[in-house]
Amino acid sequence: MDLISYMQQTGKAAREAAAVLAAASTAAKDAALLATAGALAEDRAALLSANASDMARGREKQLQPALLDRLELTPSRFDAMLTGLEQVAKLPDPVGQVDDLRFMPSGIQVGRMRVPLGVIGIIYESRPNVTIDAASLCLKSGNASILRGGSEALASNQAIGRCIARGLAQAGLPEAAIQVLETPDREAVGQLVRMAEYVDVIVPRGGKGLIERISREAEVPVIKHLDGNCHVYVAAAADQEMARAIALNAKTQRYGTCNTMESLLVDAEVAAQFLPALAGDLAAAGVELRGCEQTLALVNGVVPAEESDWYEEYLAPVLAVRVVAGLDEAIRHINRYGSRHTDAIVTRDHSAAMRFLREVDSSSVMINASTRFADGFEYGLGAEIGISTDKLHARGPVGLEGLTSQKYVVFGEGQTRQ
Repeated sequence: MDLISYMQQTGKAAREAAAVLAAASTAAKDAALLATAGALAEDRAALLSANASDMARGREKQLQPALLDRLELTPSRFDAMLTGLEQVAKLPDPVGQVDDLRFMPSGIQVGRMRVPLGVIGIIYESRPNVTIDAASLCLKSGNASILRGGSEALASNQAIGRCIARGLAQAGLPEAAIQVLETPDREAVGQLVRMAEYVDVIVPRGGKGLIERISREAEVPVIKHLDGNCHVYVAAAADQEMARAIALNAKTQRYGTCNTMESLLVDAEVAAQFLPALAGDLAAAGVELRGCEQTLALVNGVVPAEESDWYEEYLAPVLAVRVVAGLDEAIRHINRYGSRHTDAIVTRDHSAAMRFLREVDSSSVMINASTRFADGFEYGLGAEIGISTDKLHARGPVGLEGLTSQKYVVFGEGQTRQ
């Protein structure tokens, strides 16, 4: 079968399965999740063998170490997939929930009911465990899904896909409810993002290049974020010990995540006292500093920052540092250079903190906390399918609720409009 016919057949099957899933009971969805966990456990040896094959091909192609690390299904990552399925099964089902129910003067009751989006296409790179994350969240929220992992993880994803199909079948749900694309052809992505007849939303998870391509080519709505240039602003009224701990954690707890701090802003009133102390902490962690002129004057060994550094998502032990003349300049800097992902203020001044919350235009804004908390699990969502920096529908970590929409529902007793 040619690629276009294959993708059209996949889309049609997903659309039909979405209608079944939208009406499926919570018990049936949870049974499918737990049955999939059982199938994965039964096929553990075969799955790890498939992953070893992908790893061998990746080494032959000289994939970067970071890509190989994300590709590998270690025993702990395999166990985490099983745990993740069990956790999603325990989460409350958002589908069918009615909120804001109220009586109107006419006597009718009006509310809003949560409903699935329909068919979700998910495009991701490297990590085969994302196949389970995406499949489980889409299933629990009543959505059919079409999953397109990276070609480097093809054998792993196909093996996982077979386990998912068994789990769906055991629960009496259509196997087309979750389809893992079986082709490594890059044009499959181009087809998927243009299938508006069958696909309701695209969720890309990957590098900036992938997401830019999808945003450019998509004829289907996209839930996305391009990058994570996250800021911590240390205000004049900050508790400096707290600020040091937050900044160090936000930068060094993990370098390669989208919620890692990439830019540090320090109020000019406290810069001379605060920056040298923090610079020592960061130097001990092996972090390179790229700073403005005032930072250069206060700390030895800082690399002069260029204009591009204020926009950069390093995903590495590199940090841009700027001294600012107060809250107004900090907010202007973040709204100009930031990526609308996650930004934090450290301060004991309540009014300044409230202004920061209101005026910083990001999907997560924090007071006295590390940016590393911008995560679906940490926010109590149970799990997330990604982070959205868009402003429509879903914003911030996208969990089960973010994979649903709402429709108005009306309860009456024979009322007619006069």
